[in-house]
Amino acid sequence: MTENLFDKKLQKIKADGLYRQMKYLLSPQGSHVRIVGEDILMLSSNSYLGLCFDERLRKAAHAALEQYGTGSGGSRLTTGSYDIHKRLEEEIAAFKGTEAALVFGTGYMANVGIISAVASKSWVIFSDRLNHASIIDGCRLSGAEIAVYAHCDPADLERKISQFPGRPGLIVTDGLFSVDGDIAPLPSLVEIARRHKLLLMVDDAHATGVLGKNGGGTTEHFGLDEGIDIAMGTLSKALASEGGFVAGSHSLIDYLANTARSFIFSTALSPATIAVSLAALDIIRKEPAARVTLCEHSLWFREELRTMGFDVADYPTPIISIVLGRPDVAVDFSKRLMENRIFVSAIRPPTVPAGTSRLRINIMATHTKGELTRGLEAIGDVGRALGVITS
Repeated sequence: MTENLFDKKLQKIKADGLYRQMKYLLSPQGSHVRIVGEDILMLSSNSYLGLCFDERLRKAAHAALEQYGTGSGGSRLTTGSYDIHKRLEEEIAAFKGTEAALVFGTGYMANVGIISAVASKSWVIFSDRLNHASIIDGCRLSGAEIAVYAHCDPADLERKISQFPGRPGLIVTDGLFSVDGDIAPLPSLVEIARRHKLLLMVDDAHATGVLGKNGGGTTEHFGLDEGIDIAMGTLSKALASEGGFVAGSHSLIDYLANTARSFIFSTALSPATIAVSLAALDIIRKEPAARVTLCEHSLWFREELRTMGFDVADYPTPIISIVLGRPDVAVDFSKRLMENRIFVSAIRPPTVPAGTSRLRINIMATHTKGELTRGLEAIGDVGRALGVITS
């Protein structure tokens, strides 16, 4: 009976064009990867700075393995806290310009843990319509009333807030949105939050190490020195490691360490992983040239796609979406690119709303102009073959 139940559910997923299968890599995550023995141009990696095989990060991991061994041995509040965890949290706080920081096992665990610990049933959470799934799940777990405001729309946020006068509340938004590549209007959100005495939380998972003069994220991108009460980010994208973090006041961090269930009841990240994050953070602070290259290549790639006739938004970020509409078209487009040894992911519901299935292209600082030109040519050829563009 169980097999029949799940077979039927899988048939429905397949019929809707939403079935997914994993592709298994045989090499480090770089501008090129090996899949089933083939050399593939990677245009979908979140490793924006191309650090996943950086020798300095590998040396840091090896040194930590020699000193600390492999696993952490427990949760942070039992036996799993090491001096290296404390050092990373101090470095993150300095990097984000806050008093303190706390590291979680993943970015998903960070968002779920933070939001469900901060807000409660008496609260209202004002959440951007296109926030990441981990934010949505954290909002639901908190038990708070949820008011969803139109994407990146401060005026609609104001309207939603006016419906809940006097209620304690939290505004939460992605900083750099992971699908469209647009940036939240943080200066307006800071002003609104302060005027209405609400907390403001920003998920900077995709902006950390990417935006801002020093890679500090969307707050640095906008030149904001204050106004963000809860700054969340990840170590798994530009930093080429694993884990999530939250940065803020001493009292916030102490509170979360004692109340965030995804922190309390999870085994700590291994010391080797923490060492990689420390090394990557040092590189990000000291080597801005990679971010400059990433930005230049991203802007150029977008403009080339627009010149070819693709409907691509004009954002200054390395996340580029080509909206195609139907999931089957997105899957077919992605499959044809893979046949040309180019990896571009098809993004479909529930990741994006129905009718907005797309290709999501992620540029890396380590891509050469030649590699990107090859990708553009293949995308153009497939786009013409499928009738997405005509030129």
